[in-house]
Amino acid sequence: MSKMQTRAVTAQGLQITTMGLGGTGLGNMYRATDPAVAHDTVYAAFDNGLRYFDTAPVYGFGLAETRLGQAIQTLPRSEIVISSKVGYDLVPIPDSEVRPVLWDGAPPFRADFDYSRDAVMRSIEGSLKRLQTDYIDMLAIHDPDEAIHFQPGEDPYARSRFKEAMEGAYSTLDDLRSQGVVKAIGVGINQWQMLSDFVEAGQFDYFLVAGRYTLLEQEPLATLFPACERKGTKIVIGGPYNSGILVTGPVKDATFNTKIAPPAVLDRVARLHAVCEKHNVPLPAAALQFPLGHKQVVSVIPGARSVAELEQNLEFMRWPIPTALWSELREENLIDPAAPLPG
Repeated sequence: MSKMQTRAVTAQGLQITTMGLGGTGLGNMYRATDPAVAHDTVYAAFDNGLRYFDTAPVYGFGLAETRLGQAIQTLPRSEIVISSKVGYDLVPIPDSEVRPVLWDGAPPFRADFDYSRDAVMRSIEGSLKRLQTDYIDMLAIHDPDEAIHFQPGEDPYARSRFKEAMEGAYSTLDDLRSQGVVKAIGVGINQWQMLSDFVEAGQFDYFLVAGRYTLLEQEPLATLFPACERKGTKIVIGGPYNSGILVTGPVKDATFNTKIAPPAVLDRVARLHAVCEKHNVPLPAAALQFPLGHKQVVSVIPGARSVAELEQNLEFMRWPIPTALWSELREENLIDPAAPLPG
């Protein structure tokens, strides 16, 4: 059984492994995953030293939590850290109302945004049942921007539930933390701009941000990260591959932050790829390890829908990367000159 480095999420001693398992694949994101394969992926993660598992009610409309919950029944619960989220209310619907969604073969639900205290408590109760556990270690307010994905130049506040998230969800989670029911509270979102408001408005232990601080984009470095350091808020990086392009490289129809990558991004990835190739390092290995160069980043959590995908991520995580690669990326202006480098 492998050991993996851990970093602290809270001053009270909650530690998570520097690589965790993102839960979207367990929830049939884009395509269905066999339940047995999902369980085996969780077991393989544990056997390889991962002790941090992230999930959410909306992932597969309960499927991801259910599958994780089934798998952990044979694992020592005290050795693992689970993070889930609140903010989506799963509402049962008749089969006739089911519409195509992100989750393949998901149960008949729709997900309504609701950050009220009652909805948060209802959400936690549902998560505990699906996970078959007595407690959830970390809970985040999920998608207070309604999960809108922004293109350059678009308004990241076009949809904002900031006020109701703070008044309802934050105050509820803060109460639960003060009672010791949950060890860490945060926000899980696909942008960094709104986090700049959350970090000032409350006392959050962590932010789970999808992408936004990756080998390809480091916009939060100048403003959000210093604020997080000042407030003691740690960062978990989901989507370290920018939803695909940092694995596939600059191929036709490569996806960048869930959309087809524009020419400027393809060009930048081609340059990143060329430098990595020169140093005999796979592009996704550099992508997975880069965010951990920053001391505020405590974990990266790529998703995996099979043992093979998990093992590939582990290989990338363990790949030896020479300091010369990072230096050349900086010299070529391919990473922010202020970005701390791994190693």
